[in-house]
Amino acid sequence: MNEGRENNICVFVCLLFRRCVRVLLGEIMETLQTFCIDVTSKHTRIMFAGARTIATRTTTTTAASSSSKRIATRTIITSTAKRSSFLRKSFSFLFLCSAFPSSVKSSSISEFSIMGDSEYPGTADERLETCKNRAKSLTSNELSQDWEAIVRPKLLWAAGLRDLTNVAPGKGNTGHCFNDFNHVDATTMLMQTADNEHDGSVRGIAVGNQLGEGIRAASLPDAGPGGTWCTCSLGANQEPPHDVAHVQFQSKIAWKLVWVPGELGDFSRFVLVDDAGTSLTTGVPTGNVPNIMEREHNFQMLRGGRYAECAKEYESNSDDFGVGPGFSAR
Repeated sequence: MNEGRENNICVFVCLLFRRCVRVLLGEIMETLQTFCIDVTSKHTRIMFAGARTIATRTTTTTAASSSSKRIATRTIITSTAKRSSFLRKSFSFLFLCSAFPSSVKSSSISEFSIMGDSEYPGTADERLETCKNRAKSLTSNELSQDWEAIVRPKLLWAAGLRDLTNVAPGKGNTGHCFNDFNHVDATTMLMQTADNEHDGSVRGIAVGNQLGEGIRAASLPDAGPGGTWCTCSLGANQEPPHDVAHVQFQSKIAWKLVWVPGELGDFSRFVLVDDAGTSLTTGVPTGNVPNIMEREHNFQMLRGGRYAECAKEYESNSDDFGVGPGFSAR
């Protein structure tokens, strides 16, 4: 029951530790570089002092050997200067190499680069942007065609999900995704949070709610690092949202499907909105769409929160959207 919360804490601690290590390493390397340069400079001064001593002693020798001694002294000084220059360059080169270690793999850098959201550390940011842009690329004309043959498959693609109906529930089956009132969130999470379990804090969601295996099976790899699932939207009318995405997975959503009353109040239109509630695209699909009760329940569930605001863009002249009291966005 508490494993999901412990996983979230672990992710947060890892992020905090990583940032602290970066700062400490930066300070250590800066101090090391200064120390090395100081040591090199002192070494150089000592060598030059030694050379000068040799030169002084050389002048006291016999005239016959003085010429050869002076030549030897100049050779020592020149050699010392070259050695000091070489040491300075070497220490600088080593410092640069340590700042960018070759042992760090590009895959590790990519993995860390997607862990950028401090409020929702389970968000796969790169994948979120990909899925959000895919949704924005879908035109109203594309989303106003047959629901089963064209529209829902495009929604699955935009979410980064496979269209899987021949596997068991929990094993990656996406037949329910965007097909009822509740499973309408395209949630893009880090794979290390995919096994997070629900601790019971989202009302209406079963304790546990293990989704990790299905996420791994259904997520399209070309959408970017991380995984996707069509998570439950119950609780999204609160501020901040208190749904499965934001609570169980500590992740933002790429987008949410909202059925709106529309001009006729028949809930025939849906709108895709991003995590902030901003409209991305819309459509009025035909064919075997979710039944009217599912579509209306979807809007009722979100009413009062940021995600229902998009309904105002398609409302009728009447404040009640032409279907009687109780259906306004607020």
